[in-house]
Amino acid sequence: MFEFIRTHQRLMQLLLLLLILPSFVLVGVTSYNNRGGSSDGVATVDGKTITQQEWEGAQRRQLDQARQMMGDKFDQKLFDTPEAKQAVLDQLVAERAINAEIVHKNLTVGDAALQKAILDIQAFRKDDGTFDMDRYKAALAAQGMTPEMFDQRMRHDLAVQQLVGSVQQTAFAPRTVANRLSDINDEEREVQELLFPAANYVSQVKVTDDMVKAYYDKHATQFQVPESVNAKYVVFDASTVEKQVTVSDAEVADAYNKNKARFSTPEKRTASHILINVKKGASAAEDAAAKAKAQAILDEVRKNPNDFAKIAKAQSQDPGSAELGGDLGVVQKGVFVKPVEDAIYGLKEGEVSGLVRSEFGYHIIKITKIVPEAQKSLEEAKPEIVAELKKAKMSAKYSELAETFTNTVYEQSDSLKPVADKLGLTIQTVDGLTRTPNPALGNSPVNNEKFLKAIFSSDALTNKRNTEAVEVAPSTLVAGRVVEFKPATKRPLAEVDAQIRQRVTLEEAERLARQAGEAKLAAAKASGDAAGFGEAKTVTRTKQPPINETAAVAVLKADASKLPAYVGVDIPGQGYGVYRITKVSQPAQPDVARRKQEAEQIGRAVGNAETYGFIEALKHKAKAKVNVKAADLGTKSE
Repeated sequence: MFEFIRTHQRLMQLLLLLLILPSFVLVGVTSYNNRGGSSDGVATVDGKTITQQEWEGAQRRQLDQARQMMGDKFDQKLFDTPEAKQAVLDQLVAERAINAEIVHKNLTVGDAALQKAILDIQAFRKDDGTFDMDRYKAALAAQGMTPEMFDQRMRHDLAVQQLVGSVQQTAFAPRTVANRLSDINDEEREVQELLFPAANYVSQVKVTDDMVKAYYDKHATQFQVPESVNAKYVVFDASTVEKQVTVSDAEVADAYNKNKARFSTPEKRTASHILINVKKGASAAEDAAAKAKAQAILDEVRKNPNDFAKIAKAQSQDPGSAELGGDLGVVQKGVFVKPVEDAIYGLKEGEVSGLVRSEFGYHIIKITKIVPEAQKSLEEAKPEIVAELKKAKMSAKYSELAETFTNTVYEQSDSLKPVADKLGLTIQTVDGLTRTPNPALGNSPVNNEKFLKAIFSSDALTNKRNTEAVEVAPSTLVAGRVVEFKPATKRPLAEVDAQIRQRVTLEEAERLARQAGEAKLAAAKASGDAAGFGEAKTVTRTKQPPINETAAVAVLKADASKLPAYVGVDIPGQGYGVYRITKVSQPAQPDVARRKQEAEQIGRAVGNAETYGFIEALKHKAKAKVNVKAADLGTKSE
């Protein structure tokens, strides 16, 4: 079972993504309804078709989600493979099989459970942990969803968790299994080392010309100089378009006059208040008492205007602002009842109102700050307007010029000069391009697999025509032509003779070291003799080994049922080592926390395997059938 999990790790990650990251995170939400019906669908589940369009849509959503999650580290090539595309199709089939089971079993989620799940979504919470309705609505709006649509999706996700999640959550590994695996991980082996360094045998090696020639013939690919081309090329990108786009002062002025409101900042007022409540239906005497209390507070404020916040905190009966010293923050029109709003907008900065009666009681209002309305001048707004107009023009102009670039390099394929003259491009040169990208060229536009494929095409090599316009990056096209082609060659033997002699010497020295080491290994096994071995060292899987890592792996894998046990190891680049295992034990004080963590990991692995089996059973029940393989459709990029 554990071997299955290891070899199907990619699939398990895919299934976990389906189960642990439901669609209510609002990233890459997939459609749960089959909009297909075409007889040539890529798969069928429960008698319904998954169409080619749905598959491609799911691939695009995967790319969009990966871009958001990975940012600058995003590499589309990781997803533009038959394996990645097949994994997306497998996920669609699994989703449909789960959906079919939900429908057949009539699984539903109650309103209370739905509400709790929504309230628990961290993305909709404020810093203080309370639910933020504005953030909730904004997140839904950004995805083009209504609360009703979101509720439907959430109900479905919760039903999926009910059906499939329970398998993962209830799976467990027997304690004996977990303990045995942790014992193996904790095992300590005392080992003695005897090294046979290859360097000690170099003086015994005599390299002949025949040995050099034999190595040269046997390892011909090591001395191969790949075919290459020297080329000319032109690049068409946003900077090309920008040179041909201008924005006049008249256009700037027109945009400014039509959108003046965009460049104005309305007046902002910050206010504080003290409220003495008067309950609805209060008697005249109760109203008079509240008014008298408010008047007394107002008198105190006027005597000590700088203590307004202190007085508000002590006297105000508004639970929302009293603790903040009466602070109402930046006020907006339409938020407060009219008598209060009229008072706020009738005061000057620092001024305190008289008693203001509202339906809530008596208010004392102070304007703490006024930021006057401001209007950007045309000159101040000009850079922003120019940038916006230029961007809009460039967007429209790009398609036109890109078509010109593409058509010109094709129609006048015997030279790059026509397209360079027409679009004001610089013809550049590059030497030594090979069929694969060269790390030394970094992010150069010609160091791109698509361009290299085009420059090494038969049309470019044999007929010396321009390549097609190749998109090597978003909004970046490149076309090139071969100046000189250099076929693959083999470096002469004389040129690599010294290099080969060095390699053959090392190989022969390693062979002699291995020969001596194997003789010692055989003798030690026969006699149990410890002569020549070094001091005992402890090797374990949980700590950095005190011996070579390759040797440590061999020591830990060796059969130690009978001690002393021996193992011989080729140590790359060093020679040969013989290791004498004298003791196998458990640590005196096991790491309890780590063993607990390992037990949990083993339990999750069991859960993953059982979840996979459950979903496979659902697919079988739904008579799921995949009709295509991604490899048969090529690796077409977006």
